[in-house]
Formats: sequence, C-alpha cells, structure tokens
Amino acid sequence: MEREIQAFVPEPGRTARIAAETAAVTARWPDPAHRPPLFGVPVGIKDIIHVDTLPTGAGSALPPEALAGRPATVVDRLRAAGAVIAGKTVTAEFAVLAPGPTRNPRNLAHTPGGSSSGSAAAVAAGMVPLAVGTQTVGSMIRPAAYCGVAAFKPTYGRIPVDGVIPNAPSFDTLGLFAADVAGLVPALAAVCDNWHPYEPPTGADHRPPGLPVLAVPEGPYLECAEPEALDVFATRVERLLAAGFTVRRIPVMADFEQVRAQLFTMNRYEVARTHAEWFAEYGALYRPETVRAIREGQGITEVEYVRAQRERVAFRDRMAAAMAGTDLWITPSATGPAPVGLTTTGSSVMCLPWSNAGLPSLTLPAGHAGNGLPLGLQCVGAAGDDERVLAWGALIETALGEG
Repeated sequence: MEREIQAFVPEPGRTARIAAETAAVTARWPDPAHRPPLFGVPVGIKDIIHVDTLPTGAGSALPPEALAGRPATVVDRLRAAGAVIAGKTVTAEFAVLAPGPTRNPRNLAHTPGGSSSGSAAAVAAGMVPLAVGTQTVGSMIRPAAYCGVAAFKPTYGRIPVDGVIPNAPSFDTLGLFAADVAGLVPALAAVCDNWHPYEPPTGADHRPPGLPVLAVPEGPYLECAEPEALDVFATRVERLLAAGFTVRRIPVMADFEQVRAQLFTMNRYEVARTHAEWFAEYGALYRPETVRAIREGQGITEVEYVRAQRERVAFRDRMAAAMAGTDLWITPSATGPAPVGLTTTGSSVMCLPWSNAGLPSLTLPAGHAGNGLPLGLQCVGAAGDDERVLAWGALIETALGEG
C-alpha cells in the first residue's frame, strides 16, 4: 500500500526503530491500568517537524544538516502520552506549494491535497490512526477533505510550534488528522496548551440539548466553491436542520478579494524572510514553485506588510462581530473534490479567511462528488473555543451520519 500511496518519507530501518520505540513505551508503562491515553498509538509526523530520532527534509533537496533543529514540543507531548512515532510524512516543499509524490488513497490518480499530503493520506489509508500536520492557509483542512478523514486546526498559538520549520510564522498552526472526532480528542488533549474538555449543557432553550447555532457565510467567499460542492453542502445543511440544529445565513466578506490579497501580501512577505538565509546559500536546490513564492515575497515592502497586518486585525474583529448570536460557521471544506493529477494540491480558498483570523477549524467527511471522491464540511469556531468546536463537531458528525 505504501509503495503506491507514498505517504511516508523513506526511512532505512523503520521497522526496527518502531519496534524499539514500542518496546520502550511498554517498558515505561508496564501496568495496563496506568497507561497514558495514546499508549502504543503510531503517529505520522509531517516532515517539517523535528524528531530527535529522524532527519528533517521538509520535502526539499536541501541537506538535512542545514535544516536540523531541536525536537518539537508537539513530539515530546505525544511521546509523553505514550505515542510511537511511525515515521515522517511527506510534505510539499517547505509546506509551500511544490507537491511531493503522495497519492490520494481514494483514487491514486488524484492529489491528496497539501501541504500536509502524507499525513492525510496515511490516516485515510489506515496506515496510522493519527498524524500531525501544519496549516498556514489550507494545508490540513483541504487534504483531510480530499482524503475523506477528519482534521482539526486549533486556534493560532494553541500548540507550540517550536521545533517546526516555519512557513509564514504569523499563520503557522499545528494540528491533527484522524478518522473521526473521537480519534482527535485524546491527542488534542495531549498536545494543546491548557486543554479542558467541554461537555455540552443539558440545555434549557428551544433547541435540543447542547446543539450549537450554525452560521452559513453567504456572499463571494461561499461562491468560490464549485456548484457540485455547494449542492452537496446544501443537502448536509438540510440534514442538520432535520436533526434540530438552528442554521442562520449571514452575509459576510463582501470584500473577499481584498482579504485574499491581504493574506497573499503577508504570507509571501513572511515566506521570503523565513527562507532568506537558506535561499541565499541553496537557492539552486529549491523547486520553481517555492522560488516563485520567495521572489514574490522579496518584492513586498515592510510598509505593505504592516498595512496588511493592520487590515487583518480589522477583518478578525469584523468576523467576530458577524458571529454574534451563533456558535459555528459551516462551509464546504474545499472548493470541490481532489483535482486529478499530482502537479497541484488544489485550492485553499475555502480555508483562507479562517486561517487569516487564526480561528479553530474542524473538517468532517460530508458526502461525495459525482466521481466518488469525498467532500468535507468545515466547522469554524471563535478564537479559543477549540474544546467546544470539537464537542459540537461530534454532534454534527452524528447528525451527518457519514460513518
């Protein structure tokens, strides 16, 4: 299976290493009654995240010693919870644009999405029950939707990103892939700062107990999705209404093209600064897509960047105000199903505003396109509402009945 999908970075001696890690975990927690929540769970780690026992290549041709860094806190926390590192998963080069070799397990002729390509594919193929990814714009939610699995991108800053090669630091967020919400929760509790499980109230208003009020963001943003994706999304909204959820339609982001331009300015500016030293020394080893992103960023001035950051704060405030009286935005997770071929990882536009605002985002499997490939439903909460987004996501998952 791995030979066809290529979810993992090749690793000599992988089997022996995993056996040794598993033995060490068992020796550390010999008593089954006192084992941690992720005891023995194999986890894939995106190859921009440093692991002490494995080199970091970041999907690039740069020498690993040039990229080396201290082990990531997220890896330390997974190991403290009993997890076993299954290996490094394939990423687009430096988590930017240039795809790796990974194929979509649902149809090998299609992209798995990116940049967390290998993490999404490994979970979808059943190679591991859990994988770590990162999202700058749409690098987790989109591939999870394309591959038909769940993924959660927490509020910006909720998981420490030390030990992770940056893309655009004011956006970069670590997150997790699993088959469903139940698979995400114990891992998020282990890796997020100050995680406190949320129990939906037994409820006293007109809604069934604990159900969130959902909001559909009407306007040019939603219209970025393909007609087929919007049709399937509409049927899932009807299911949620039938299950007792309240759904409101809220016109927002009339200036969405301006929001896209602002994000592009900030993203490219930061990418260029992140890679300044490496690019100066190893520029000839970079792939064309990454070179283009860096060159674009080099042409953006500090004045333009600071202006875009100010506009970003204003956008975040507008979206928070628009959410008043509701609990979750719901949207298609991607513009449509995974595109054919491996030369692109698809469009991240459906994730763009939420990543721009640093909001917690969950994607759940939600139907299929006419070609049989999966689609997803994206659920976005208020900043810091991560625990409630997961709890509400479990209710939505049950109502959708996609399992």
